[in-house]
Amino acid sequence: MKSQNGWPASPDPKAIKIKSYLIPSTDIKVRVAEAAAPLLIHFAQEFNERVEKIDKGELDDWGYAFRMVRGSEDSLSNHSSGSALDLNARRHPLGKRDTFTPEQREILDELCKKYALRGGYTYKNRPDDMHFEVNVSPGEAKKIIKALGLGKLENK
Repeated sequence: MKSQNGWPASPDPKAIKIKSYLIPSTDIKVRVAEAAAPLLIHFAQEFNERVEKIDKGELDDWGYAFRMVRGSEDSLSNHSSGSALDLNARRHPLGKRDTFTPEQREILDELCKKYALRGGYTYKNRPDDMHFEVNVSPGEAKKIIKALGLGKLENK
């Protein structure tokens, strides 16, 4: 089974090495695939430091969830592979466009490029500003992680 971006997906989080990671400089933990964690967690840290603070005390930041893409019956969400996360979902609700300022979008574009992610704020049909997903294969992700010197993260 694969999610929309081609990453291994499973209803059993252990089967695809889903682990809980603390986003540095926050008290927020998210569950993502071990292989995607360096990209997603470092992105989330920079999001918190450079775009906007990740809401403390609000349960609106998450990663792994085995499910279909909203509105689809045959396409597994990238959350199903632990290769996507949603940040500050209440500030950036599904379906609402342009919830980030132009300055924030500029930084998000830079960060998405750096970490090989695609932001839901770029979707043409249905905006999903809260959503960020790995936009390369697992093999390519491994090369980018090495090139950025990110290494393996400690799960909490």
